[in-house]
Amino acid sequence: MDLEEKTVDEKLLRELLNEKKYRELRDVLSEMNAADIAWLMDDMEDEDSLRIFRILPKDMAADVFADLEIDDQQYIIQSLSEKEASNIIDNMMADDATDLLEEMPANIVKKILRNASPETRADINHLLRYPEDSAGSVMTVEYVDLRETMTVEDAIKRIRRIGLDSETVNICYVVDDRRVLRGTVALRYLLLKNDDDVIGEIMNDNVISINTLTDQEEAAQMFQKYDFTAMPVVDNENRMVGIITIDDVIDIMQEEATEDIEKMAAIIPTEKPYFKVGILETYRTRMPWLLLLMISATFTGAIITRYETALASHVILTAYIPMLMDTGGNAGSQASVSIIRGLSLNEIEFGDIFDAMWKEIRVAVLCGLTLSAANFLKLLIIDRIPLTIAAIVCVTLVLVVMIAKTIGCSLPLIAKRIGFDPAVMASPLITTIVDAISLTVYFLIATRALGLTL
Repeated sequence: MDLEEKTVDEKLLRELLNEKKYRELRDVLSEMNAADIAWLMDDMEDEDSLRIFRILPKDMAADVFADLEIDDQQYIIQSLSEKEASNIIDNMMADDATDLLEEMPANIVKKILRNASPETRADINHLLRYPEDSAGSVMTVEYVDLRETMTVEDAIKRIRRIGLDSETVNICYVVDDRRVLRGTVALRYLLLKNDDDVIGEIMNDNVISINTLTDQEEAAQMFQKYDFTAMPVVDNENRMVGIITIDDVIDIMQEEATEDIEKMAAIIPTEKPYFKVGILETYRTRMPWLLLLMISATFTGAIITRYETALASHVILTAYIPMLMDTGGNAGSQASVSIIRGLSLNEIEFGDIFDAMWKEIRVAVLCGLTLSAANFLKLLIIDRIPLTIAAIVCVTLVLVVMIAKTIGCSLPLIAKRIGFDPAVMASPLITTIVDAISLTVYFLIATRALGLTL
């Protein structure tokens, strides 16, 4: 659904809702995709969204609910009766239900689980044991498991019996009596085999799995590496406890990318959509870094003050401070963003730090010389400044670009090595460091070349 279709559908739903044509509204909703309904509901007022949800056919309600933003889910679940809420939870996949309940107040969770089915309670409690952002916390426990001794006929009967309640039936997982993962078998492969073939003889026993304690970002990278649509999750004894599917991985990748972008922009990450974050909460996510960067930027002021007297006779030098600082900051940001992206894709590791620095230094020489040549002509022809001043500015420019790119590529790698998130070492922090170094280099070259004293 594109934005134009969304506008038309939203207008139609609002019109039918306002005119209380609930039967027609229900018919329209039943013909729509659950994800499209959720998308439309996200833009509605809470009361209208709740009314739409109550009109939904029961077989669609859980699917629509799973696609809503967490704030909308919480509002709806708290507006329903305990029994209605429990029915929704019972019909959701265990991993989606767990994600919802983790964000809700304990007293609400207690009421919902009290009315939920024993199987749902067991699944949710099982998932809640795992650390946040681990593979165990995002997996689902609804999957098709088979035994090695089953025949193909037995396996297909089992798939028919439990398949509707499973996240996927495309891949089935073969376990032994202790639930140790032994292999996998694809549904399409089963359909092509004879009914009396034994699963243990036709399964693929070369299985790639994820440990429950593996970080979710690492799990997503494994999907990218092997091009799987689902992967089994096992405990430390290789006993199968769940699966992660591609839809979970897409959510993980979006969440991790958003978190990195926010950190690179010096914002404390938040999981809420932009318009769902209040003014005060937005203030709290931005203010700490702004304050830190402002305080750290006072070093550049101190450097300028230190050389103020010495440069008083050559005020023209101060006119090129912004250009040098901005160029250095931009050069450092280019290098840091490239390295941070490489780290997130597992293309670069700490052992590559010297190779990365050597590459960036060579790139910096080429970039610095090109920028200096263009700037030198501009300084002489347009600004008409003395040759000595132009030379000072251009030599400084080459050095600043080299220093900035070296710092930009090394800091994220060092941060990763000592356990910090490399994204923290992105544009704002690197720019502040490069600014201070750029000014120091500039003034040192100027004072030496012009014979000035402090």
